[in-house]
Amino acid sequence: MSVLITGGSGFIGSHVVDYFLSKKIDLTCLVRKKSSLDFFNNKKVNFVFGDIRNYKSIKDNFKNIDFVIHIAGHSSDWGFYKDFYETNVEGTLNILKACRENSIFNAIITSSCSVYGEENSKYIKNEEFENNSHYKYFLDRIFPSRMNYYRDTKKTAKQEAVNFAMRNNINLTIIEPVWVYGEREFNTGFYEYLKTAKLLPFIQGYRKNKFHVIYAQDLAIAFYLAYKKKLKGINSFIIGNDRADFMDQIFTLFCKEAGFKKPNNLPKFIVYPIGFILELLYTILSIKKPPILTRARVNMFYDNIEYSIEKAKKILGFKQETSLEDGFKKTLSWYRKNKYI
Repeated sequence: MSVLITGGSGFIGSHVVDYFLSKKIDLTCLVRKKSSLDFFNNKKVNFVFGDIRNYKSIKDNFKNIDFVIHIAGHSSDWGFYKDFYETNVEGTLNILKACRENSIFNAIITSSCSVYGEENSKYIKNEEFENNSHYKYFLDRIFPSRMNYYRDTKKTAKQEAVNFAMRNNINLTIIEPVWVYGEREFNTGFYEYLKTAKLLPFIQGYRKNKFHVIYAQDLAIAFYLAYKKKLKGINSFIIGNDRADFMDQIFTLFCKEAGFKKPNNLPKFIVYPIGFILELLYTILSIKKPPILTRARVNMFYDNIEYSIEKAKKILGFKQETSLEDGFKKTLSWYRKNKYI
């Protein structure tokens, strides 16, 4: 079968491309003309060009394609709502419209565990939980969190995609990763944490909250398993490690593999006001680069966030292949080799 992947030039997408090529899959990658193709060196990939926000620019690229995997998206905790909506919601619907117009009836789209909420919770959430993406930050009604722009548009994109697929008899699988780390990661938080922790004696953090992660190459395997299954109807799968680990242990190990001791934790009552003030100032001054701390970035380090991957295990046959130790070693080796650390 001929498979088209969107977002193949990005962090997660490049790992999916690598794994599918290792399985001798005939791949076409839809990328924007200005996208960097550095991760595609010496790879046997067909390229087509277009912007998922512009339906006319992509509709003719789906000819002779049998299966579509949509990974492209606007993933950030900073920016304008319009940009999130146009890419995550309208872009996803444009992909599915192109599927319909080219008689492609099997697709995978990428959502996020955040659609179920990332607030502090004692529950281990699964795919049966309500899609409740909006985190109620302090003064959120008058001072919206940009992180909610991402979460809420991913939720809307999922709902709209499901409705569209049902109306048009498209078999739709939704992959919902937890926090992803690995080679080529610069925007999900791990690389930023590494740069910050290396310079500071103290950092935000807590010893008793759990955090769920997944190595990018293991996530790529989940995409392949979903592709091979070609499930009928609408199916959602949370993809992560076998269990959530204590965040303090995760970052202690990450720093150890990087060659330095993890900084001591600061209590939330010290860090949160700093994050709030920085976020407010950056918003008022319309600074495009995100501050080092925001309400979302602070809360993530103190909230308990756990998800279940039992459904993916049972139906897809997915399992965690890479330990945290091995995943961090591979990740940091890549950073060093490419002189990012």
